[in-house]
Amino acid sequence: METFSNMRAIAFARLGGLRRTAALGSLCLTLAGCAAVGPNYQAPAAPQAPRYTEAPLAAQTASAASAYGAAQRYAPGAAIPADWWELFRSEALGKLVRTAIADSPTLDAARAALTQAQENLNAEYSVLYPGVDAGAGVRRQRTTGASAGLPNAPPNLFTLYNASVGVSYALDLAGGARRELEALLAQIDYQRLQLEAAYLALTGNVVTAAVQEASLRAQIQATRAVAHSQEEILRVVQKQFELGAVTRAEVLAQRAQLAQLRTALPPLEKALAQTRNALAALIGRYPADAGLPESELAQMSLPQELPLSLPSELARQRPDVRAAEALLHRASAEIGVAEAAKYPQLTLSATYGSAATRTGDLFSGATNTWNLGAALLQPIFHAGKLEAQRRAAVAAYDQALAQYRQTVLTALRNVADVLEALDGDARTLKAQAEAEASARESLALARAQFELGATSYLALLNAERQAQQAKIGLVQAQAARFADTAALYQALGGGWWQRKANIEKGSMQR
Repeated sequence: METFSNMRAIAFARLGGLRRTAALGSLCLTLAGCAAVGPNYQAPAAPQAPRYTEAPLAAQTASAASAYGAAQRYAPGAAIPADWWELFRSEALGKLVRTAIADSPTLDAARAALTQAQENLNAEYSVLYPGVDAGAGVRRQRTTGASAGLPNAPPNLFTLYNASVGVSYALDLAGGARRELEALLAQIDYQRLQLEAAYLALTGNVVTAAVQEASLRAQIQATRAVAHSQEEILRVVQKQFELGAVTRAEVLAQRAQLAQLRTALPPLEKALAQTRNALAALIGRYPADAGLPESELAQMSLPQELPLSLPSELARQRPDVRAAEALLHRASAEIGVAEAAKYPQLTLSATYGSAATRTGDLFSGATNTWNLGAALLQPIFHAGKLEAQRRAAVAAYDQALAQYRQTVLTALRNVADVLEALDGDARTLKAQAEAEASARESLALARAQFELGATSYLALLNAERQAQQAKIGLVQAQAARFADTAALYQALGGGWWQRKANIEKGSMQR
């Protein structure tokens, strides 16, 4: 557990640097002997789950045909690179992510929120120092003798000039001010981690959208290829109809099959356009002038080795879990703030100045004024308000603790879901690759036999449907494997702690 002095030293290093270094020594001496009421924050224990999934995880996923991606191996404890999307080895994908990082308004908003939290802390530092104010004034005044007990005295009309300097210092006896600063430090940590979470979500969403675009583009290409094949089959069927080898009903059936296939194109094209619009918004561009590169599945390489952190390490890697912990820390400090309100409050004050009827007499010996004072305030009766505020702060801490636990559970579940998905994706891709190869061979055989009159048109029609479905299914299975691989990096925290660039200032050069 860190002492408050240690926390303060860290805070100065973060927020002030040289600007506050000179004050650090005297401040620590002032506060070293003062204890702050309320609980001292203790970080929750790391999750002790033995593994992510219910059943032990295999060392690697299933393997599809070499053309569609080999098995992916898990590497427990391996480092997660900060620019993990570069592992897909796609120039178009890398360009999209870099543009999003540079221009996204989401990151700009998160940076502004962090700056606001830092400046709120800078403003609150004033409670640790005496306040010094200078004042000057002029007042035209009329007094009567009656005010001095001399009703018959003539009135006196004069101008009064005054100038003074006042000093006031509230001693932080119970440590309430220090707990407020501790809460603001925790709020800064929260906003910094919210920025990291926004960065992780942005990069993950860009990769997912790019994979979706590539999938839709491949599905459109596959559908057009199947449509072209069916157009050729339609010409064969029409020629056979002209020769009397088939009936008109079979010609109409083939035309209906082709038309039905073509109806699948507009929804795919609409989804592709909408996905590119979403990508434009993610990278901070208008759809009309986004200039997006075209993502292709064939241009992406599937990472063969996947890092896998221990469950006990996940809570330190996930920015959402760390942010929930920062809120827990803030709630702990706010208990101390509420507790300190019940203790005596001592304020010291002093004023030195001058008051004269002529400006030339200001600060002459006869016009100097000064005072010294001390005020002690001890709350006695507030109808239960202060104790209720303390109980409310304790309840807020309990709420933050429950939310932290829920965030940890969600994080573990995210990783478990992705691991299960990756295994299922690999097995699905293997099955789809085998189904597509078989359907393709079956269609080629059925077409050749139909042209020779060795099979019925119904068999050809069935082979066409199977080939179309198998081709689209294969594309979708490939895309799912890419998307879930990206989701694993995102679920493990995205390696933000490995990044050398200063995301707080928007500089992402590595």
